[in-house]
Amino acid sequence: LWMVLDRHDLTDEQWARLESVLPSMAPQRGGRWVDHRMVTNGILWRVRTGAPWRDLPLCYGNWKTVYGRHRRWSGDGMWEKILERLRAGCDEEEGPEWTVGIDATIVRAHQHAAGARHAPPKDIAWRVDHQDPCVG
Repeated sequence: LWMVLDRHDLTDEQWARLESVLPSMAPQRGGRWVDHRMVTNGILWRVRTGAPWRDLPLCYGNWKTVYGRHRRWSGDGMWEKILERLRAGCDEEEGPEWTVGIDATIVRAHQHAAGARHAPPKDIAWRVDHQDPCVG
């Protein structure tokens, strides 16, 4: 059983939905994976708070490990699978009353956003169907 350290950490029910889509924990070339649940909770904590990666609480593991896993999973499509599994069935109770409201006044680009790279990094195995939004 996993000990929930933060009220926003994944519940056992949510974790059960994710386990089947995550990579095997069996040792592979390069060594073992650090616990997926701990790292996933760390990614969710960082996304929720907006804190710098280096400020990640130690209970989620080394910030470089959590950052690296987030970067890898974002590039290969795994993070999309995780979010789809977590969202699956969440709005069934609400039915047709479920809505999303977005206030564009809070959407901001960082001052350095104009200098973003135009091609994906070479060290990430991008999905085959990945479309670079900057090319086109």
